[in-house]
Amino acid sequence: MRNYFKNLLQIVVALSLITSLSSCSYNSIVKKEEEVSKTWGDVETAYQRRMDLIPNIVKTVQATANFEKSTLVAVMDARASATKVTMNIDPNKLTETNVAAFQSAQNNLSSTLSRLMVVQENYPQLKSNESFMALQAELEGTENRIAVARRNFNAAVNDYNSTIRSFPANTTASMFGFQKKGYFKSDPKAATVPDVKF
Repeated sequence: MRNYFKNLLQIVVALSLITSLSSCSYNSIVKKEEEVSKTWGDVETAYQRRMDLIPNIVKTVQATANFEKSTLVAVMDARASATKVTMNIDPNKLTETNVAAFQSAQNNLSSTLSRLMVVQENYPQLKSNESFMALQAELEGTENRIAVARRNFNAAVNDYNSTIRSFPANTTASMFGFQKKGYFKSDPKAATVPDVKF
């Protein structure tokens, strides 16, 4: 009988210890997951600001210059594609695949915007247009905001992923189905050194 109570006491203590550890880990993981969701919202907000600027830039360019229509169409198509991908990303499912799809659409938009900014050099009347210059400055500021939002998101993801992979939180994460989140990665084209010719 004495061994029975001793064994029962050990089981109760073990269960209490496991419950308290998993409760602390669970709350911590939830808090970190919420931080990932919040920083994802900041990323989306920064990208949305850029998407909101694009129609104004396109209208200003169209009104100011007889600009290449193909460039303007490409910018608007890339914006539409990026908007579609953005609308389909669930903040609770920020897997590496979903984040990569979002990033790919945004990289395509960045590329077409870069072409627009480079081609505008051929149009002196566009370069002297105050509205265009103000929009261009706003776009540059937005790109900086995007970089900061992405950096903060990656920091939150790092904290979350580290937590769910560390003991004892990894046990809790496994029990409650917490999954690893994806990071923003640099554009593969960024690794290519530009060929500068004089």
